[in-house]
Amino acid sequence: MGDSSTSYIHMVFAFLFLYFDSVQHLIEKCLIFNMTKEECMEALSKHANIKPVITSTVWNELEKENKEFFEAYAQSQSKQDRMSEEETSRMIQKMISDSSSKDPDE
Repeated sequence: MGDSSTSYIHMVFAFLFLYFDSVQHLIEKCLIFNMTKEECMEALSKHANIKPVITSTVWNELEKENKEFFEAYAQSQSKQDRMSEEETSRMIQKMISDSSSKDPDE
């Protein structure tokens, strides 16, 4: 029983790592589109079926690991013109479809 439960735990951790890695990749796309954390959480919830708490958790960890980047990002957020909701929605739909059509082994 020990070997099979250890193997199962490794599979679960591998799945979680890939899942959070995918969420991180989508958050990075949101950053490219100059989205706020709240906009990103809403977009990933709506378009990628990712619960806002997951997006928020991954975003918070990215902020911890990249404090200087996120400080500069927050400053640039207040200075830039915002995209329209329709334009943002189109870009996210394209991002999600591009992301899901890629070979998972890449």
